[in-house]
Amino acid sequence: MTRPILEVDALERRFDVSAPWLNRLLEGKPRRTLRAVDGVDFDILPGQTLALVGESGCGKSTIAKLVTGLHAPSDGKIRFNGDPTKMQMIFQDPFASLNPRWRVGRIVAEPLRTLFPETTDVQAEARVGELLKTVGLSPADAAKYPHEFSGGQRQRISIARALAGEPEFLVCDEPTSALDVSVQAQVLNLMKRLQRDMGLTYLFISHDLSVVRHMADVIAVMYLGRIAEIQPTADLFANPLHPYTRMLLDTIPDLEAPKRDRAPMGGEVPSPVSPPSGCTFHPRCPLAFDRCKRELPKRTPDVHDRRVACFAAAEGKTDV
Repeated sequence: MTRPILEVDALERRFDVSAPWLNRLLEGKPRRTLRAVDGVDFDILPGQTLALVGESGCGKSTIAKLVTGLHAPSDGKIRFNGDPTKMQMIFQDPFASLNPRWRVGRIVAEPLRTLFPETTDVQAEARVGELLKTVGLSPADAAKYPHEFSGGQRQRISIARALAGEPEFLVCDEPTSALDVSVQAQVLNLMKRLQRDMGLTYLFISHDLSVVRHMADVIAVMYLGRIAEIQPTADLFANPLHPYTRMLLDTIPDLEAPKRDRAPMGGEVPSPVSPPSGCTFHPRCPLAFDRCKRELPKRTPDVHDRRVACFAAAEGKTDV
């Protein structure tokens, strides 16, 4: 069997969100901890795209920062089975992730000069030109500043910068969420082409199921810091197992049935500082029963081959 390029095991990240010490002393308040990531595990095979999806605040971007080393795990393990310098990240906001004081040529060349210090100025200039052409820009654009480009073009520059380090693995943190829909499609098609041509592996973060359906081989649905369900993309759309996944899929517009009855998702996402007992989704779940309020469901081999963490799914309940 092919060895995963990335293995994540029981990953946790906790943040201290307590009030300042003096406030706690005067007001008699305890320390407060936010569990942004709570026992997450998944593997990604070489050449594969795994997507993490879920509502805002579910821990997707925190996992991206943990995988790339921008945050240290509070517990659990991350194993990257390759050269750590071959991992790069594409950030969410192309307007904030590029230095406005640097010309594009310097921005794209920065990984070259850091990872390959023997690169000469002539070699760096030639390589920057090649990378800009690869992402659909002109080598002449190297002389311009980021403010001279549109959002989609800036994200292409970010992709060129990531490719400069000759990566095997790219962490993409909602790379198209700040772009117009038509521009999103262009950037996503570019990323698919680069993956095919260069053999890249992606961890793709998104809140948009329509986007990940186009991009991902495997989808992991997150809720309040945990993975509720993980399935191959085709299987998840054909047969979602978790009630939360079904509710997310029901929010996608359907051109063939635009007036179909859709039950709105009830309630709000609970605070990760004080999550509900048992299954954290139970206050919003139409299939919840007493056990859901007491116990935390886990993905186990005897429940749909570790695909879902849900007591209702384990008992064959599917009608939301």
